[in-house]
Amino acid sequence: MDGGVLNNPRTVEEVFRDFKGRRDALIKALTIDVEEFFQQCDPEKENLCLYGFPNEKWEVNLPAEEVPPELPEPALGINFARDGMQERDWLALVAVHSDAWLLSVSFYFGARFGFDKADRKRLFNMINDLPTVFEVVTGAAKKQEKEKSSVTNQSGSKSKSNTKPVKMPKAPLKDENNEGLDEDEEDDEHGETLCGACGDNYASDEFWICCDICERWFHGKCVKITPARAEHIKQYKCPVCSSNKRVRPS
Repeated sequence: MDGGVLNNPRTVEEVFRDFKGRRDALIKALTIDVEEFFQQCDPEKENLCLYGFPNEKWEVNLPAEEVPPELPEPALGINFARDGMQERDWLALVAVHSDAWLLSVSFYFGARFGFDKADRKRLFNMINDLPTVFEVVTGAAKKQEKEKSSVTNQSGSKSKSNTKPVKMPKAPLKDENNEGLDEDEEDDEHGETLCGACGDNYASDEFWICCDICERWFHGKCVKITPARAEHIKQYKCPVCSSNKRVRPS
Protein backbone atom coordinates (compact mmCIF):
# COMPACT_ATOMS: atom_id res chain seq x y z
CA MET A 1 0.00 0.00 0.00
CA ASP A 2 1.19 3.50 -0.82
CA GLY A 3 0.05 4.74 2.57
CA GLY A 4 3.46 5.16 4.15
CA VAL A 5 5.00 8.59 4.54
CA LEU A 6 8.33 8.93 2.81
CA ASN A 7 9.25 12.20 4.47
CA ASN A 8 7.67 12.41 7.90
CA PRO A 9 6.43 15.96 8.53
CA ARG A 10 8.20 17.43 11.55
CA THR A 11 7.00 21.06 11.72
CA VAL A 12 3.53 22.54 12.11
CA GLU A 13 3.62 23.78 8.52
CA GLU A 14 4.71 20.37 7.19
CA VAL A 15 2.02 18.55 9.17
CA PHE A 16 -0.59 21.00 7.89
CA ARG A 17 0.51 20.43 4.29
CA ASP A 18 0.24 16.69 4.91
CA PHE A 19 -3.26 17.20 6.36
CA LYS A 20 -4.40 19.39 3.46
CA GLY A 21 -3.15 16.92 0.82
CA ARG A 22 -4.97 14.02 2.50
CA ARG A 23 -8.10 16.14 2.98
CA ASP A 24 -8.17 17.18 -0.68
CA ALA A 25 -7.80 13.53 -1.69
CA LEU A 26 -10.74 12.43 0.47
CA ILE A 27 -12.94 15.28 -0.77
CA LYS A 28 -12.13 14.29 -4.34
CA ALA A 29 -13.10 10.67 -3.65
CA LEU A 30 -16.43 11.70 -2.13
CA THR A 31 -17.36 14.34 -4.74
CA ILE A 32 -15.57 14.44 -8.08
CA ASP A 33 -14.66 10.72 -8.15
CA VAL A 34 -17.79 9.57 -6.31
CA GLU A 35 -18.85 7.11 -9.05
CA GLU A 36 -15.49 5.36 -8.97
CA PHE A 37 -15.43 5.41 -5.16
CA PHE A 38 -18.92 3.90 -5.01
CA GLN A 39 -17.96 1.05 -7.33
CA GLN A 40 -14.82 0.21 -5.35
CA CYS A 41 -16.75 -0.10 -2.07
CA ASP A 42 -18.29 -3.47 -2.92
CA PRO A 43 -20.14 -4.86 0.15
CA GLU A 44 -19.21 -8.38 -0.96
CA LYS A 45 -15.52 -7.68 -0.34
CA GLU A 46 -13.67 -7.76 2.97
CA ASN A 47 -13.39 -4.79 5.35
CA LEU A 48 -12.24 -1.82 3.28
CA CYS A 49 -10.85 1.59 4.25
CA LEU A 50 -10.67 4.92 2.43
CA TYR A 51 -7.14 6.34 2.46
CA GLY A 52 -6.09 9.86 1.49
CA PHE A 53 -2.44 10.55 0.73
CA PRO A 54 -0.39 13.76 0.95
CA ASN A 55 -0.05 13.82 -2.86
CA GLU A 56 -3.87 14.31 -3.07
CA LYS A 57 -4.52 10.77 -4.30
CA TRP A 58 -7.00 8.42 -2.66
CA GLU A 59 -7.34 4.65 -2.41
CA VAL A 60 -9.88 2.11 -1.20
CA ASN A 61 -7.96 -0.82 0.25
CA LEU A 62 -7.69 -3.38 3.03
CA PRO A 63 -6.31 -2.10 6.35
CA ALA A 64 -2.62 -2.29 7.11
CA GLU A 65 -1.45 -5.74 8.19
CA GLU A 66 1.19 -4.64 10.69
CA VAL A 67 0.20 -4.25 14.35
CA PRO A 68 0.41 -1.53 15.46
CA PRO A 69 0.17 0.22 12.08
CA GLU A 70 2.66 2.89 11.01
CA LEU A 71 -0.09 5.54 11.13
CA PRO A 72 -3.60 5.61 12.63
CA GLU A 73 -5.97 3.66 10.39
CA PRO A 74 -9.18 5.01 8.77
CA ALA A 75 -12.61 3.63 9.66
CA LEU A 76 -12.84 -0.06 8.85
CA GLY A 77 -15.59 -1.65 6.75
CA ILE A 78 -17.07 1.43 5.07
CA ASN A 79 -18.18 -0.80 2.17
CA PHE A 80 -20.59 -2.87 4.29
CA ALA A 81 -23.02 0.05 4.79
CA ARG A 82 -23.00 1.12 1.13
CA ASP A 83 -26.24 -0.57 0.06
CA GLY A 84 -27.97 -0.36 3.44
CA MET A 85 -28.66 3.38 3.43
CA GLN A 86 -29.29 6.29 1.08
CA GLU A 87 -26.15 7.13 -0.87
CA ARG A 88 -26.04 10.74 0.35
CA ASP A 89 -26.25 9.53 3.98
CA TRP A 90 -23.58 6.93 3.36
CA LEU A 91 -21.20 9.48 1.85
CA ALA A 92 -21.83 11.81 4.81
CA LEU A 93 -21.02 8.97 7.22
CA VAL A 94 -17.77 8.20 5.41
CA ALA A 95 -16.96 11.93 5.47
CA VAL A 96 -17.42 12.10 9.26
CA HIS A 97 -15.07 9.17 9.79
CA SER A 98 -12.62 10.72 7.32
CA ASP A 99 -12.51 13.94 9.36
CA ALA A 100 -11.77 11.96 12.51
CA TRP A 101 -8.98 10.07 10.74
CA LEU A 102 -7.39 13.24 9.37
CA LEU A 103 -7.19 14.75 12.84
CA SER A 104 -5.78 11.56 14.34
CA VAL A 105 -3.01 11.41 11.73
CA SER A 106 -2.06 15.07 12.21
CA PHE A 107 -1.94 14.88 15.98
CA TYR A 108 -0.10 11.57 15.78
CA PHE A 109 2.69 13.48 14.02
CA GLY A 110 2.40 16.22 16.63
CA ALA A 111 2.86 13.73 19.46
CA ARG A 112 5.62 11.83 17.69
CA PHE A 113 7.71 14.93 17.08
CA GLY A 114 7.07 16.62 20.40
CA PHE A 115 4.77 19.52 19.53
CA ASP A 116 4.21 21.66 22.60
CA LYS A 117 0.92 23.27 23.64
CA ALA A 118 1.47 26.33 21.41
CA ASP A 119 2.32 24.20 18.35
CA ARG A 120 -0.70 21.94 18.88
CA LYS A 121 -2.96 24.96 19.19
CA ARG A 122 -1.49 26.57 16.07
CA LEU A 123 -1.90 23.32 14.11
CA PHE A 124 -5.51 22.94 15.20
CA ASN A 125 -6.30 26.56 14.30
CA MET A 126 -4.82 26.09 10.82
CA ILE A 127 -6.88 22.92 10.35
CA ASN A 128 -10.01 24.53 11.79
CA ASP A 129 -9.84 27.37 9.26
CA LEU A 130 -10.72 24.86 6.52
CA PRO A 131 -14.20 23.39 6.09
CA THR A 132 -14.35 19.76 7.20
CA VAL A 133 -14.75 16.95 4.69
CA PHE A 134 -18.28 16.47 6.05
CA GLU A 135 -19.12 20.16 5.52
CA VAL A 136 -17.88 20.06 1.93
CA VAL A 137 -19.60 16.77 1.04
CA THR A 138 -22.97 17.71 2.58
CA GLY A 139 -22.92 21.42 1.76
CA ALA A 140 -23.29 22.33 5.45
CA ALA A 141 -20.50 24.90 5.18
CA LYS A 142 -22.60 27.20 3.04
CA LYS A 143 -26.06 26.77 4.57
CA GLN A 144 -25.69 29.83 6.76
CA GLU A 145 -24.22 31.82 3.88
CA LYS A 146 -27.07 30.71 1.64
CA GLU A 147 -29.64 32.05 4.12
CA LYS A 148 -28.01 35.46 4.00
CA SER A 149 -27.86 35.68 0.24
CA SER A 150 -29.08 33.82 -2.81
CA VAL A 151 -26.49 34.68 -5.43
CA THR A 152 -27.76 34.48 -9.01
CA ASN A 153 -26.69 36.03 -12.29
CA GLN A 154 -26.71 39.67 -13.35
CA SER A 155 -30.48 39.82 -13.91
CA GLY A 156 -31.25 38.31 -10.50
CA SER A 157 -32.21 34.84 -11.79
CA LYS A 158 -30.15 31.84 -12.84
CA SER A 159 -29.28 31.38 -16.47
CA LYS A 160 -29.78 28.04 -18.16
CA SER A 161 -26.14 27.14 -17.48
CA ASN A 162 -26.23 28.52 -13.91
CA THR A 163 -22.77 29.96 -14.25
CA LYS A 164 -21.06 32.85 -12.56
CA PRO A 165 -19.14 35.13 -14.92
CA VAL A 166 -15.44 34.52 -15.37
CA LYS A 167 -14.79 38.13 -14.38
CA MET A 168 -16.92 40.16 -12.02
CA PRO A 169 -18.76 42.94 -13.89
CA LYS A 170 -17.59 46.50 -13.45
CA ALA A 171 -21.06 48.05 -13.68
CA PRO A 172 -23.43 47.92 -10.67
CA LEU A 173 -25.66 44.86 -10.58
CA LYS A 174 -29.41 44.83 -9.98
CA ASP A 175 -31.04 42.70 -7.33
CA GLU A 176 -34.62 41.40 -7.46
CA ASN A 177 -35.95 44.78 -6.29
CA ASN A 178 -33.90 46.53 -8.98
CA GLU A 179 -31.75 48.17 -6.34
CA GLY A 180 -28.16 48.67 -7.35
CA LEU A 181 -25.37 46.53 -5.93
CA ASP A 182 -21.91 47.95 -6.40
CA GLU A 183 -18.91 45.81 -7.26
CA ASP A 184 -17.45 45.76 -3.74
CA GLU A 185 -20.74 44.54 -2.26
CA GLU A 186 -20.99 41.84 -4.92
CA ASP A 187 -17.41 40.69 -4.27
CA ASP A 188 -18.14 40.46 -0.52
CA GLU A 189 -21.31 38.51 -1.26
CA HIS A 190 -19.54 36.01 -3.49
CA GLY A 191 -16.49 35.81 -1.24
CA GLU A 192 -18.36 33.71 1.33
CA THR A 193 -19.33 31.08 -1.25
CA LEU A 194 -17.44 27.80 -0.95
CA CYS A 195 -16.78 25.31 -3.72
CA GLY A 196 -18.74 22.09 -3.15
CA ALA A 197 -15.77 20.05 -4.39
CA CYS A 198 -12.60 21.56 -2.91
CA GLY A 199 -14.10 23.76 -0.19
CA ASP A 200 -12.13 26.86 -1.22
CA ASN A 201 -13.65 30.34 -1.35
CA TYR A 202 -15.03 32.13 -4.41
CA ALA A 203 -12.50 34.10 -6.48
CA SER A 204 -13.73 36.70 -8.96
CA ASP A 205 -11.33 35.58 -11.70
CA GLU A 206 -12.52 31.94 -11.67
CA PHE A 207 -15.39 30.32 -13.55
CA TRP A 208 -18.10 28.78 -11.34
CA ILE A 209 -21.23 26.74 -12.00
CA CYS A 210 -24.24 25.95 -9.79
CA CYS A 211 -25.94 22.56 -9.46
CA ASP A 212 -29.67 22.75 -10.24
CA ILE A 213 -30.42 19.96 -7.76
CA CYS A 214 -28.51 20.78 -4.54
CA GLU A 215 -27.81 24.43 -5.48
CA ARG A 216 -24.16 24.20 -4.46
CA TRP A 217 -21.54 26.15 -6.42
CA PHE A 218 -18.42 24.55 -7.90
CA HIS A 219 -15.23 25.74 -9.54
CA GLY A 220 -15.57 24.83 -13.22
CA LYS A 221 -12.12 23.25 -13.08
CA CYS A 222 -13.13 21.07 -10.11
CA VAL A 223 -16.05 19.50 -11.98
CA LYS A 224 -14.39 19.66 -15.42
CA ILE A 225 -16.88 22.14 -16.90
CA THR A 226 -15.67 24.97 -19.13
CA PRO A 227 -17.60 28.20 -19.87
CA ALA A 228 -18.10 27.05 -23.46
CA ARG A 229 -19.51 23.69 -22.39
CA ALA A 230 -21.74 25.33 -19.76
CA GLU A 231 -23.49 27.33 -22.47
CA HIS A 232 -24.97 24.09 -23.83
CA ILE A 233 -26.09 22.64 -20.48
CA LYS A 234 -29.81 23.11 -19.80
CA GLN A 235 -29.75 21.54 -16.34
CA TYR A 236 -26.47 20.96 -14.54
CA LYS A 237 -26.12 18.17 -11.98
CA CYS A 238 -22.98 17.96 -9.85
CA PRO A 239 -21.17 14.58 -9.53
CA VAL A 240 -22.88 13.75 -6.22
CA CYS A 241 -26.38 14.53 -7.45
CA SER A 242 -25.72 12.66 -10.69
CA SER A 243 -24.79 9.57 -8.70
CA ASN A 244 -27.95 9.82 -6.60
CA LYS A 245 -30.07 8.67 -9.54
CA ARG A 246 -29.51 5.19 -8.15
CA VAL A 247 -32.22 4.36 -5.62
CA ARG A 248 -30.94 2.89 -2.40
CA PRO A 249 -32.94 0.81 0.02
CA SER A 250 -34.08 2.79 3.06
